[in-house]
Amino acid sequence: MSHNHSHNHISETSEKNLFITMALNIFITIVQIIGGIISGSLSLISDAMHNFSDAVAIVVTFIALRLSKKPKTPKYTFGLKRAEIIAAVVNASTLIIISFFLIREAVERFFNPNEIAGVLMLVVAVFGFIPNVIGALLLKKGSENNINIRAAYFHLLSDAVSSIAIIIGAVFIIFYKVYWIDPILTVLIALYILYQTYKILKESIDILMMSNPSGINLDDIKILVEKIQGVNNIHHVHLWKLNDNETHFEAHIDVDDISVKETSEIQKQIENKLHEKYVITHTTLQFECDKCEIKKLV
Repeated sequence: MSHNHSHNHISETSEKNLFITMALNIFITIVQIIGGIISGSLSLISDAMHNFSDAVAIVVTFIALRLSKKPKTPKYTFGLKRAEIIAAVVNASTLIIISFFLIREAVERFFNPNEIAGVLMLVVAVFGFIPNVIGALLLKKGSENNINIRAAYFHLLSDAVSSIAIIIGAVFIIFYKVYWIDPILTVLIALYILYQTYKILKESIDILMMSNPSGINLDDIKILVEKIQGVNNIHHVHLWKLNDNETHFEAHIDVDDISVKETSEIQKQIENKLHEKYVITHTTLQFECDKCEIKKLV
């Protein structure tokens, strides 16, 4: 049995960036709620709620990042790395709930439109757009290789898109008095959030359910491994992702009656090939000589 560890240092996003982004979102939320109430704009209030969820998401992200760095223990032999995946699920689920709430409110407002102070709506939307862009830029690098930060990043990115939509809506309200555009924009913002969030939620749940990582075909692995001299069969395969950066693989390797030294060489070849082609970072192999009666791949 062998273990091959290749640990990537997750998330280069600093704690300072997370705190700055959180503070920006709390500030924007307060301004947008006040501006939305005074102007009568539902899309501003909806964007404020989204900004507040961003602040909560960043707190959850920060806690999960800290937990994921905790060392392994006899109880948690993998450490607490899955905390980041749980955080991503929490953040994505929160966004989905908020989106459906906004759609419901927008439908009601569409059939009962009210006058909106377009100039105030425009000023607040522009005021909210800039900090959202700054926050998204602060988290962008860390989002590339970390689903937890990616969930928080999409919170901010979708807010920036929301602000752009609200700015456009405010212009139409100011010049054309088209008040129904406010609930329409709210629905469009909510649908955009749902679209982005669904992908994150699906990926997070796949990881939690120990799904076979996308892009890796077990039949291809079987062909690859069984080409190695000395390997008769590979079976009882399990393949899963611990988090964004760690892919684990375990299997039974059927070989002839050979020495431990020879199995060590085969093991090394298998580990290298799996890491080179599929970026599998942790490999556990059980060598045996015609032990299992059933030698199915999974």
